[in-house]
Amino acid sequence: VQLQAFGGGLVQAGGSLRLSCAASTFSNSVIGWFRQAPGKEREFVATIRWMGARTRYADSVKGRFTISKDNAKLTAYLQMNNLKPEDTGVYYCVVGDYMTADGGTYNSWGQGTQVTVSS
Repeated sequence: VQLQAFGGGLVQAGGSLRLSCAASTFSNSVIGWFRQAPGKEREFVATIRWMGARTRYADSVKGRFTISKDNAKLTAYLQMNNLKPEDTGVYYCVVGDYMTADGGTYNSWGQGTQVTVSS
């Protein structure tokens, strides 16, 4: 499956951004987001099941980020509010079969979109 992520950009701390990820096919059970800051390891952000509404978030984004999806459009969204400089990084869309925080369990990765939060 091919994933196309977009919606990144530059925003001031406290601001909001909405990322989108379009999947080419409906071939996995979950879709989600990881991010990687410069010089740091990639980290799990959020994931959601295509069927149903079950979600999972990293503790660092709970209460600020919301993941959602539109099955008809094969698209997932990540609404990011109250952004902080530590949210800066490249955000990658992923699909897989399990709602885990382990990037190795996801089957496909998108090209990434840059999010930069200035202080």
